[in-house]
Parts: sequence; structure tokens; C-alpha cells
Amino acid sequence: MTDGPPGRLRAAGLRVTRRRIAIIDALGNLGGHRTADEVATSLDAVGDRVPRASLYHALGSLAAAGVVMVADAGPGAARYELASTWHHHLVCRSCGDIIDVPCIRGSRPCLDAGIPGATIDEAQVIFRGTCAACVAHPRAAHPAG
Repeated sequence: MTDGPPGRLRAAGLRVTRRRIAIIDALGNLGGHRTADEVATSLDAVGDRVPRASLYHALGSLAAAGVVMVADAGPGAARYELASTWHHHLVCRSCGDIIDVPCIRGSRPCLDAGIPGATIDEAQVIFRGTCAACVAHPRAAHPAG
């Protein structure tokens, strides 16, 4: 497949830079769906301070190239995750967890809008409800992420 972050960047046609590798590594180490602030905190913790504007620019470039995905969970801070296959998300109303939901087709746009003459390249579905952990243990608190 690829040889880690440098291979992912090359496969996406992006220049391999230390900053991009650090951001990909941070997202991989954090796992889940992370805000730019969480990525910045992770980078700061290893002594790799990145100005916010540079971080947002890099995340935008990585998302546009398909190296990371924007995990659309509705209002609030944008969340990012390492891209693998196209999928949707369940946002738990109880604990706030964001859970990956496989796309039926496995690729974009996944749904047909049925609008004559329109070209649809992406459809994001946000499922809202209660995750399995909250259904099983309604009073138990567990971390969102």
C-alpha cells in the first residue's frame, strides 16, 4: 500500500514535509475524530509547535487531497480523522461520541440526490441517536471522541 505518512502524501500528490508528517502522525496517535485544537495540543506536547493558521491550512490541504477526512458531526468545531474508506458518522446524543458508520457503496457520493443536471461529488450523512454503550449503561459516563 503506502509506506506510512510519506507514502500517503506522495500517493495524494502532495509534497512530503515535516509539518504534514507530524500532523498525520498526531491524528494517527490520537485516533478517532479530532479538532484542530486537539491536534495542536498533541503537537505541542512533543515540542512541535505549529501556528494555528498553518495548522488549519495544512489540515485543509490534507483533507482536499483525501489524506484526512473532515468528520462532519454537525455544529461545533470541525473534526478530522485519517482517511481510509468513505463513511458516515453516528453522533451519540447522550455521550457525544462520534462513531464511524460504513457507507453502503464505500465511496463518494454514496447517495444520489436525484437533481437533474446536477453533479454530486459528496454526500455526508449524520446519524443521531444513542450509541450502544449508552443504551447498555444509560447512567455510565464515558469520554466523547
